[in-house]
Amino acid sequence: MRYMLLIYTDERAEPKDGTPEQMKMLQGYGAFTEEVNKLGISESSERLRPITDATTVRVRDGKTVVTDGPFAETREQLGGYYLLNCEDLDHAIALAAKIPSAEFGSIEVRPIFEM
Repeated sequence: MRYMLLIYTDERAEPKDGTPEQMKMLQGYGAFTEEVNKLGISESSERLRPITDATTVRVRDGKTVVTDGPFAETREQLGGYYLLNCEDLDHAIALAAKIPSAEFGSIEVRPIFEM
């Protein structure tokens, strides 16, 4: 079954660029990506640009409204994802726990509704 692992963090709490903490986190992401690739279950993964680069589109009363930033004021922001083809939910949860940002953010595990 396919699962989307959505990575949420507070961008202000992430390790700062160029720090040893960031290098450790990036190495962790490299190791995790290598693991799911070797298992042959990775379908896609991407890191998203910061929320300052986001644009939100809404249609209200037939009019398109475009605003800068994310859709809502929240403490955590969607920072990236992995789309994995896992054995079951327990497998997806075990993998989600290995994502480095789980240590300071959260990973939402969502099954894909196959059409």
